[in-house]
Amino acid sequence: MILNKTTEYALTVLGFMATRNENMYSAEYLHQQLNIPRRYLRSLLTDLSKHGFLKSSSGRNGGFVFAQELKEINLALVINKLEGIDAICNCILGFSCCIVDKPCIMHEPWREARSKMIETLTNTTFADLKEKYQMDLSKNLKLI
Repeated sequence: MILNKTTEYALTVLGFMATRNENMYSAEYLHQQLNIPRRYLRSLLTDLSKHGFLKSSSGRNGGFVFAQELKEINLALVINKLEGIDAICNCILGFSCCIVDKPCIMHEPWREARSKMIETLTNTTFADLKEKYQMDLSKNLKLI
C-alpha cells in the first residue's frame, strides 16, 4: 500500500498529537516538531478539521485538539476520508483492476495480505497508539 503524502502527514500529525499529553497544538508547534512545510500543514489541519478529526480554536492560545475520542478514530477511517478506500484496496502491482479470468500474478497473495492489513488498520485506533507509545517510552518510537 502506497499512501499519498497528505495521508502520510495526516497520520503523522494525528499520531503525534495522540501520543502526547498536551491539550492544544498550534500549527507552528506541529511544524517545528514534525518538519512538515507550514503551508502544507495548515491546509492539512484545515482538512482534518473539515473531516471531523480535529477542531480548532483561534486566538493567542488557540490551536488544534481532537474533535472525537481517540478510541473513535481508526487508521482506516483517516485513510478512507483522505484518499478513499481504493488507497487500501488497489492492486499491489499498480493495475487499475485485475480481469476475472486473467488476474495479475500477485492477485491471490495480495488479496489475503490486503484483507489482514485492512483488518489491522480498522482495528487500530489512536487510543491504541497512545497506549502503545506510553508502554514503549524507553524506545525511540517513530510514528507512522
